[in-house]
Amino acid sequence: MTRPPPLTGVRVLDLTRLLPGPVATLHLADLGAEVIKIEDPQVGDYARTLGAGQGEDSAYFRMINRNKQGLRLDLKKTEGVEIFLRLARDADVVVESFRPGVMDKLGVGYATVAAINPKITYCSISGYGQDGPYKDLAGHDINYLGYAGVLDQIGSEGGQPAVPNFQIADLLGGALTAAMGILAAVVEAQRTGQGRYVDVSMTDSVLAHTYFTMLRLNDAGHSAPRGGDLLSGGLPCYATYRCADGKYMAVGALEGKFWIVCCTVLERPEWVKRQWDAGLRAEMAAVFAQRSRDAWAALFGAVDCCVTPILTPEEALINEQIVARGMVLANDGLTQFAPPLKMSDYCFSVRQAAPKAGEHNMTILQAAGYSEQQIAELQRSGALG
Repeated sequence: MTRPPPLTGVRVLDLTRLLPGPVATLHLADLGAEVIKIEDPQVGDYARTLGAGQGEDSAYFRMINRNKQGLRLDLKKTEGVEIFLRLARDADVVVESFRPGVMDKLGVGYATVAAINPKITYCSISGYGQDGPYKDLAGHDINYLGYAGVLDQIGSEGGQPAVPNFQIADLLGGALTAAMGILAAVVEAQRTGQGRYVDVSMTDSVLAHTYFTMLRLNDAGHSAPRGGDLLSGGLPCYATYRCADGKYMAVGALEGKFWIVCCTVLERPEWVKRQWDAGLRAEMAAVFAQRSRDAWAALFGAVDCCVTPILTPEEALINEQIVARGMVLANDGLTQFAPPLKMSDYCFSVRQAAPKAGEHNMTILQAAGYSEQQIAELQRSGALG
């Protein structure tokens, strides 16, 4: 029999916007947490309108806010603060992504919440963290990657830094690091009754995962040029190669046994002893340019040596492995991703589509003990928008 989702019973108050925080709470919601998405009545989550038609919620917003409830709340009003603190008394987690100090100014900072709920896990996600000379600066993924030294290392040899179409700092730093910290603190709070404040810097999170750059610094005393480190294009056995049709193959034949097979398929047995020779890259490029990507994929598909086709996003969605894992689903009129993990006795489902702004005001406030008359008064006061 399928058990309840693993985070059933965990209540999260989510004040985040755009990408990092909402993806962190998406992971929690998909695993069964009750996530209440709290938006101010004036602007709300900017992601709602990015690329959307008039009066519609964007696909961007809907993809990363499923399985959440929606509450509109004006924390600049005394009544709004009172509602938030009442909800926080029974919450397990608060997640926010404002600049440092904003939550304290609103009267709902960690000290205030912890005073009424000592077991609370209170997570702040920001670009540079809650202290340091940059703490009050604005930023985006590209800025955090730049400060962490990551953007300097992405791109082709001799070329300019390449901006990836994958928000590394937002998703690795703001989403996954935050989810890790939140879950660690929640486990401890369930065991001890004492919560924690979790300070997540997206810049720190990216920097802390640049292991190969640090390896080079430790070994050589300096970083490698862009596109020239061991795993960024410096090795012929770990690189990308353009094919006759303009598509590409990914060669990851690092281990000797795989490299031998790779050279056999390429019909170049004399290359076995040149695995670490950077000069071989041009010769390999010339060979790969003789066939189409799919022709090479068919040849290498018959062996096992870590040489595979580079798929377009459209191709990836229908790839047999992705399909077999059930990683793509249709919901709310959109193509979406399933959670990136599987668990025994747990079957993921979309319990509800992303909420309209304030969609669950009545339900949430009634559950918190407010009467219909009180809710109507709060609506008139502007606390609910």
